[in-house]
Amino acid sequence: MASKGWQHPYVNIFKHVRVEDWKRSAKEGDVTTYTDKTLKCSVFRIRGPVPANSYILVPKNTNQSLGLNGRYFYLLFRPIPGKYFVVHLDVAAEEGQVVRITFSNMFKEFKSTATWLQFPFLCGAAKDSVYESTSKSARHGFVGPAPNSVRWTCLMLDLQHTLSIYVNRCYRHVKSIKLCANLAVKNMFTSDLLLDPGVSFSEAKLMGLASSLGTGPMPRDMSFPVPKGGSWHDLYDHIKFPSEGTKLPFDSIQKGNPSSCVPSQISPIRGEVFRCVTLSKPVQDRVSLVQQITTPKSLPRDRAPAVTNIPELGVVSSHQKDDWLCHNDNQQQQESACFSPHQLTSRSPRDTDDSEVHVFAHPEDAFSKYGEESEEEFVCSSPPHPLHLSSSKETKQQKLLPDPILNLNRIIGFGGGTFKYALWTKSGDAVVYPCHAIIVSMKISSNQQRFFIGHTDKVSALAFNGNTTLLASAQTGNHSVVRVWNYHKGNCLAIFRIHAHSLSSLSFSHSGSVLCGVGKDSHNKTMVVVWNTQNITKGGEVTILAKAHTDVDINTMKVAFFDETRMVSCGRDNIRLWRVRNGTLRSCPVNLGEYNSMDFTDVAFEEGNASNQHPDDQTLFASSRSGHIFEVDYSRVVIRNVRRLLPALQQHADRREKLTFNTGPGIAINSISVSSAFCATGSEDGFLRLWPLDFSAVFLEAEHEGPVSLVSVSSDSLQVLAATSTGILGFLDVSSHGYNTLMRSHTDTVLGFSVDGVRRHLTTASSDGTVRIWNMDSLQQLYDFVSEDSPCSVAFHPSEQIFSCGSSSGVIRVFDISSAKLLAEHKHHSGEVVGLAFSPDGEYMYSADSQGSLALYNSSEEDHNVIRVVCNVVARGTERAPDALTVRSDSRCLAFVGPSEYIVTIADARSLDELLHVDVSILDVESPRLDSALKVCFSLASTEHLLVATSANKILWVSTKTGRLLREMSKVHKQQISSLAVSEDSRFLLTAGHNAVKVWDYNMQLTVNSQLFIGHSQPICQVSFTPDQMGVVSVGDAIFLWDFLAHSGYSLTNSSLPLRVNHTSAPRSVHPDVAVSEVQLSIGMPRQKAPLPSSPPPHLEISTTNQADRGAFGSSSLCEDTPTITTVPGPASGSGPSSGPRSAASFLKVTELVNTPSLNSSHNDTIQSKGKKPIRPDCYRHFIPRFKPSTIDQAAVAPQPGEEGIKLKAVIGYNGNGRGNMVWSPDQGLFAYSCGCVVVVEHLHTGCQRHLQGHSEEISCLAISNDAQKMASAAGGSNGSRSLICIWDVQNGTCHKSISFHRGAVQSLGFSRDDRFFLSVGDFSEPELALWSTKTFQLLSSVSMSGPIHDAAFSRSAAGQLACVGSQGIYFCLLHTHGLDVDLQVQRVKAPAEVGDVELTALCYHTDSFLFTATNRGHVCVWDVNTQDCFMTWEADKGEIGVLLCRGNRLLTGSNTRWFRLWEVEAIQSLEPQEKVCHVEDRWTTVVLEKEVMLDGTVVSAAFDNTMDMGIVGTTAGTLWYINWSDNSSIRLVSGHKTKVNDVVFSSDENHFATCSEDGSVRVWSVPSNELVVQFQVLNQACGCVCWSPSPSEDSACVAAGYSDGTLRIFRLASSEMEMKLHPHHVAVTAIQYSASGHVILSGGKNGLVAVSSPVNGATIQVIRDHKGAQINTIQCVNEECKNFGLEGIEMWLTASADRRVSVWAADWLKDKCDLLDWLTFPAPAYLEDDSPPPSLAAFCPTDPDLVVYTGYGVEKELSFYSLTKKQIIKKIALPHWATCFGLSSKSQLIAVGSKERVLKLIKSSSGRFQDFLQHSDSLQTCHFSPTGSLFFTVAYNEILLWEVRGL
Repeated sequence: MASKGWQHPYVNIFKHVRVEDWKRSAKEGDVTTYTDKTLKCSVFRIRGPVPANSYILVPKNTNQSLGLNGRYFYLLFRPIPGKYFVVHLDVAAEEGQVVRITFSNMFKEFKSTATWLQFPFLCGAAKDSVYESTSKSARHGFVGPAPNSVRWTCLMLDLQHTLSIYVNRCYRHVKSIKLCANLAVKNMFTSDLLLDPGVSFSEAKLMGLASSLGTGPMPRDMSFPVPKGGSWHDLYDHIKFPSEGTKLPFDSIQKGNPSSCVPSQISPIRGEVFRCVTLSKPVQDRVSLVQQITTPKSLPRDRAPAVTNIPELGVVSSHQKDDWLCHNDNQQQQESACFSPHQLTSRSPRDTDDSEVHVFAHPEDAFSKYGEESEEEFVCSSPPHPLHLSSSKETKQQKLLPDPILNLNRIIGFGGGTFKYALWTKSGDAVVYPCHAIIVSMKISSNQQRFFIGHTDKVSALAFNGNTTLLASAQTGNHSVVRVWNYHKGNCLAIFRIHAHSLSSLSFSHSGSVLCGVGKDSHNKTMVVVWNTQNITKGGEVTILAKAHTDVDINTMKVAFFDETRMVSCGRDNIRLWRVRNGTLRSCPVNLGEYNSMDFTDVAFEEGNASNQHPDDQTLFASSRSGHIFEVDYSRVVIRNVRRLLPALQQHADRREKLTFNTGPGIAINSISVSSAFCATGSEDGFLRLWPLDFSAVFLEAEHEGPVSLVSVSSDSLQVLAATSTGILGFLDVSSHGYNTLMRSHTDTVLGFSVDGVRRHLTTASSDGTVRIWNMDSLQQLYDFVSEDSPCSVAFHPSEQIFSCGSSSGVIRVFDISSAKLLAEHKHHSGEVVGLAFSPDGEYMYSADSQGSLALYNSSEEDHNVIRVVCNVVARGTERAPDALTVRSDSRCLAFVGPSEYIVTIADARSLDELLHVDVSILDVESPRLDSALKVCFSLASTEHLLVATSANKILWVSTKTGRLLREMSKVHKQQISSLAVSEDSRFLLTAGHNAVKVWDYNMQLTVNSQLFIGHSQPICQVSFTPDQMGVVSVGDAIFLWDFLAHSGYSLTNSSLPLRVNHTSAPRSVHPDVAVSEVQLSIGMPRQKAPLPSSPPPHLEISTTNQADRGAFGSSSLCEDTPTITTVPGPASGSGPSSGPRSAASFLKVTELVNTPSLNSSHNDTIQSKGKKPIRPDCYRHFIPRFKPSTIDQAAVAPQPGEEGIKLKAVIGYNGNGRGNMVWSPDQGLFAYSCGCVVVVEHLHTGCQRHLQGHSEEISCLAISNDAQKMASAAGGSNGSRSLICIWDVQNGTCHKSISFHRGAVQSLGFSRDDRFFLSVGDFSEPELALWSTKTFQLLSSVSMSGPIHDAAFSRSAAGQLACVGSQGIYFCLLHTHGLDVDLQVQRVKAPAEVGDVELTALCYHTDSFLFTATNRGHVCVWDVNTQDCFMTWEADKGEIGVLLCRGNRLLTGSNTRWFRLWEVEAIQSLEPQEKVCHVEDRWTTVVLEKEVMLDGTVVSAAFDNTMDMGIVGTTAGTLWYINWSDNSSIRLVSGHKTKVNDVVFSSDENHFATCSEDGSVRVWSVPSNELVVQFQVLNQACGCVCWSPSPSEDSACVAAGYSDGTLRIFRLASSEMEMKLHPHHVAVTAIQYSASGHVILSGGKNGLVAVSSPVNGATIQVIRDHKGAQINTIQCVNEECKNFGLEGIEMWLTASADRRVSVWAADWLKDKCDLLDWLTFPAPAYLEDDSPPPSLAAFCPTDPDLVVYTGYGVEKELSFYSLTKKQIIKKIALPHWATCFGLSSKSQLIAVGSKERVLKLIKSSSGRFQDFLQHSDSLQTCHFSPTGSLFFTVAYNEILLWEVRGL
């Protein structure tokens, strides 16, 4: 064809050749036409026993050509079930060659020649069919004949890519097509567009899909029909080839969730194009044409790993004859560390010459160059030597003895940095493995451990030489250090490093002469280094033999045991053989053939009797994530054999099928180890398997509780070591088939512990969500309790086998270990449990939470009844966890920090009556800042002493009788003290700070009063003495068990020495005669910055509510030494409580406390049902609060009424996320709705608003009493707190009562017909129905339902009747009153079987006898209330119905299909209830659809008058509609943004304001009516910023907006049209502003570029690159002559970027002048939080443009006022929080600052006076004053509040 224009956008091939005429096409055999019921059209069916004998050929003459040059070929067909089919495509290439592409389900493998490509086709199965479930479980499609449930398929072939990749040809056109039996075909066509069959034309229009973008919807004549409300992907298959992410034929076909792929039919506006069909990577599809149902899969987001600061450098060795860290320090000296791997001779402490200080250093310390950017390798090969320094001290020191006083005995833990490394020793009697920063060697017979200590970060790799005399280790992080140890002696022989990070692999040669390591270089390329370690044992140097940088991915690399110059590696898509020759490192890849898309995990040589073989005869094995095991011919560098690990397709109840290498889905193999006798594999399914070398069948296997990450066969082949990614290490004895667990481990931080001194058991709570009990002697895990809410503190009973656990939700649980029984569960706390303790006599138990509550329990009784709960007595926050409480040894006194952080309280332990308050902040009058208390601890022997650890790193000795300060010690630790303990005889004091443990002389009367011990790689959470005083336990990254030698008389012979630093600190009351000389050594390591102080917020009063959370321990299990134990249900890992900084609130005075009444028996019987984690029901009707990362600032206090500097004037928008959150009483004229946490009461005629403010969280629902005098609103709790229900007096707008009961969100509210009763329903997390008295609003009764409740209502006619519906059916409830008592009788009835497995989502009463319910599948069911039977159903909608409303004989239904329908149901009353449900076949004779209207979103609320003629309806789009059925009209009453609002700004005349949103809309509103004037919508883009032109004329007023695609659009208000589109940026526009004169538009992008554009012609005049690389946050322009600053210009403008830089410019745009006036840079420490840092914001002062006001992340939270003339900051205003937005008023010197803590702070800049406002339910993101300063806007997500400014 000369031109291909006629072929655009597509060519209908059947129409093109007129296939039905059979003139230009041919048919042969059984080819017929029939009408397909699914497609509802005529299709061709080709049948025949031999596919080649029945076919359709296009064109008829093989000498002719179709000449169709569309890139994509589409075939609409359905394979005939149980048959084979074949399709041939002859495609012409540019070179003139014709290539045949054939695909068929009879092919089992891919074949190719230069002119023919054969692809096997894998058929899919219909949704919900048995074939689908089979393919899901087997993880592959159907090879061979198509299944019976095969569906119509749209197949897309990318012909251009196929030819390019597979035969290296350039595609030209399609020559001919031959469709062979057996299949049905609708049509086929070619196109250059990538078409999505699952998107309709209307949806494509909304999504912005256009042919100009290379995509679009399927043509109508080619599309498959989809029923109304249905999903295309539920009915048909879409296959694209080559497909994105396809791997191998049996590993690629995975059916996702089709529903998530279909574009939303609820919202007509989409924020982005959601494409399920993506362009392919055909290079991965060399094996087969595979089917990929194009549904998106939920991919885990890449989470940045938690990075901790590098700790102070520790000592290298822990052997009994090795060195430890030694450092003497006096009171003024900062602690620093030095290391020495050199061996010392131990001598008795009394023989030590104390007049000298021994410091060990090395002139070329490897760590001293960590901060340099040198590209040279630095190798430290010889060990450091001791340096002997003489001290100026003449007298002998008095030291803490014995020295050392602690000895690290055992560590419970495995992994931390990696779970891939654990090594056998040569003898097979010990195992070496990493535990965070420590390397452990454990004897497998006795579990005796010894340690290799010296790494400063987590160990990432280990390697032994052949005879296991040398051990190499590497640490992770940016400073990847390699250490080589003498394994038997335990000393470090060498330390060296490479300029690489993430060192992930090490391998020694058999002789130990060569060491190979793999990491990443500074460019993130793979780096391989080979070292010569031949002379390392003789003290020689370590040199680099060779080094290579490569793009090849390497997972594992090993040195060949038969030749130390050869290595082998594997990784993604490669196996490579390496060789060192003549100082260079070269490699060659193994020819993988068709297996070139594998992800290889491990390699291993066959060892043992193969050592005497020639290198070329060696066999190499490699494993992959697809389950393949490759046998590689080492000499030919090719694959010799490929096998695959498959699951047993059938598993019988009594036996497990043997695994074989066959066809099917593979199981990922993570590790492989080969001996001369067998091969061991560790796989992702948790199995360790042993295979013969011919891999015929498994002869031994062991199942683990998690994926096996490592297998290693011992040298004698008698034992196989296995490790899992869940922290379990064990080995399999091959001869006895026995399995031994060596070590179990927490997989996250250990938060707290408690010791049972009688039985020597240790219980620990961890952030991984488990509580575990350990045997301290055997280190074996005895029990494992899995919790749904994260445990945070534990306590053992002092004598009985009972322990208690406190969780982050506030629940306290008490367990009996012997019977594994839950004794008690208490939910009185509303915050995280920060303290938990038993009295020493065992009579009482105490708990404290982060919200300030303290509880006392009677532990002498089994159920541990609560004696007393006191609120707001403990300091708030979690920083004092897990040991915030301490009980005196005589069980008479209890001490804690509270009620503020400055006060320590001593209370009576039996009644909690306060005995004494000690204010620690006033004890040091010389301190420049207030000192707060962190930890408290009683002295066991001296009952008069209470020790207090403070934030200034002090320990105070306070008298428990008088509160006087007895003694004080400073500089206890460099960081804050995290734990404190005193020995039983009060001779020793134990402290923990960061990752160090210190032991002190309690009396502080020595010259050297402490010893410091380092070993933890993370901050220590808790440390304490064991009850027998013979040991010390410290927890953090792992569990460290130390021997305490002062009490045990422990000998240092054959023991491991820990890291130790001597520290001298003299208390104020002790004055040593002689000071120790200072010796400080720098180790070149970055120091962790101390936390910076912040100004405390002001004192305030707030009203608190009781809070609690739900959840219980799922189960407990006894852990034995077998890996086949059933896994405890629950999450594998859990997030612990946040460790980020918390605002320190001042004293909180409670003005009202809501006590929860005692519940009836129906409520108390719900413990068992809470074992499982609640699952959110699959229906939109159930309210789910929008996720908010912000938390409210409890310290903020609202101003007194009448004194507010600003007053809320209007709320813009409606919360479409609520459910039933709009009420209307037409008789009383009351109209109310919610937006955020505010209830808006609006007058419909005038638009005037009143605002009811009492909530702090998003309001879920509203309810109004029948007399319209009372209104109820509910806001769900946050962070596990109880929800709050406010009862409002409608007339005066005051809160009549606040009540709390439900722990989750409130789902529904309602008043009874006589307004005597009030009901509330909890959400799915705790589905309880609560009944209240409207007279007192006291709880009368509550009932716990069996499943989630979606809706509830009182009968409108019958007293004492109510009903609710939910996941489990309908609940009919009757009220029975007995005097003041009220009982609820509940009867549950399941949904009728005729409607299927549905959830009942809504209900409403019709009359006394009838009740309507709706389902999530669109049915309406009619129930007889008296018989409680459903007697009729009909399908009222295709989607879920969430709103039902009935008045008289008219019924309203609203659904998620956006349809709102009015039904006539009068005929229902004449029906007699039947035994069988009537389906209403002829529904129109019974119920009649009167009218319907489609709205802009899912219907969530509705209210109508009694005649149902008019009413108001709310949708998820944030719109409230007025509906009038009589005149068929619908009017928008309230309109708001559905998604996040990014900007709001006033016009210069203040007659309008504009808003922009993530949904791509720009809306213009009028003032003062606040009505929407015009909306400009841009599909598929987010609008990030908006501004007004400075023109005063309304006719010429324009709005400019910046979008996420880098474009600017100018809209003219008068014409309501877009005037111009500009494209000055290639990234999202983040700031925009007209110049002061309006001549240009300044816009800033996410990449830091500022563009100057002309609004006249759209040209980009100038691009300013000074801020490149950091997002532009602010641009502002002002009219100001610049002569005072020495520059020409008539206006100034500034811009601020995210890197804390502000540039100020002088400009005269008519003269084309723009000069930099000033450049400001604000310093800041490194931002270490998980979220993004606060924005950098700047603005000119409206009253004095010479001043620039700035705020952003920095050293302090503050506002800075910078003078452009003085070139300096002239004023600062301290802030309590980082600012997220701020605005400056042009009058009254007011500044408004918004924060993430939801606080709007109004500040008088001249005096610093401020007021706090808490009207938003999320963090503030925008605030702007009007030009005159009289009005003010604030925005939080989509909540827009308009304020009237009064002034301070």
